[in-house]
Amino acid sequence: MLVLVAPGQGAQTPGFLTPWLELPGAADRVAAWSDAIGLDLVHYGTRADADAIRDTAVAQPLLVAAGLLSAAALGDVAPGAVAGHSVGEITAAAFAGVLDDTAALGLVRKRGLAMADAAAVTETGMSALLGGDPDVSVAHLEKLGLTPANINGAGQIVAAGTLEQLAALNEDKPEGVRKVVPLKVAGAFHTHHMAPAVEALAKAADLAPADPKTAYVSNKDGRAVATGAEVLERLVGQVANPVRWDLCMETFKELGVTALIEVCPGGTLTGLAKRALPGVRTLALKSPDDLAAARELVSAATEAAAAAAGADD
Repeated sequence: MLVLVAPGQGAQTPGFLTPWLELPGAADRVAAWSDAIGLDLVHYGTRADADAIRDTAVAQPLLVAAGLLSAAALGDVAPGAVAGHSVGEITAAAFAGVLDDTAALGLVRKRGLAMADAAAVTETGMSALLGGDPDVSVAHLEKLGLTPANINGAGQIVAAGTLEQLAALNEDKPEGVRKVVPLKVAGAFHTHHMAPAVEALAKAADLAPADPKTAYVSNKDGRAVATGAEVLERLVGQVANPVRWDLCMETFKELGVTALIEVCPGGTLTGLAKRALPGVRTLALKSPDDLAAARELVSAATEAAAAAAGADD
């Protein structure tokens, strides 16, 4: 079974959209999306510097646009399940048919603005902990007043809180943690610091979602969500709730995943999958040069699923 996943904030790098816009029709599509949401995605994806695309209000729509564009370039794909990390959940909602592309980009534009406003209230940030025992690390973070905002599996936890709390973490790492790495984000996402964004987004998320056409795995608890209404409700609330990517990967195992493709700008989630899902073939769409290999993986997964279905019959 193939799983299609979308990365979250921090995966963006300057110019990463440039090669994708060279594909037939891509520049026109992104220009239309830019007009629809009032943000020049072409500029930010090709010419803007690292500081400009670190802005939450810019980074989030840019990531969703990149995910949608790269998935479209991949062609007709019918994954067995979809999921997204943090803002990648909106990309996944479009993959599942819960939202169309324009609605997904409109929602993420509102999300990014609301979260940027919330982040401006207090200077906050996020840092990844590499290594260590998850239970020990979580207890240590809570002692420092930090939130384990992302529990990603494969031994990785992301802490979020004020800059003072994160500085204390650098000086006092949990036992077994090799390194604390600051992330390229502008706030303590998926914590109580984002409560104002939840309220703002709930008022702005006036949409008519469809029910998922494929299994939509929510990073709130790793559960597959059956209705579009619940997907939308979770997208709003998840802004201030921890991301449980570890539980998503457990669900992938239960569903029988054999292959995983991460859309542009891929790399983070495939890295986690390589450690947590041994035996699963993984591929990250970093540039159009990866499309041929990704299509081969899709074809192999489709053939394997068909063979398995035939054997069951």
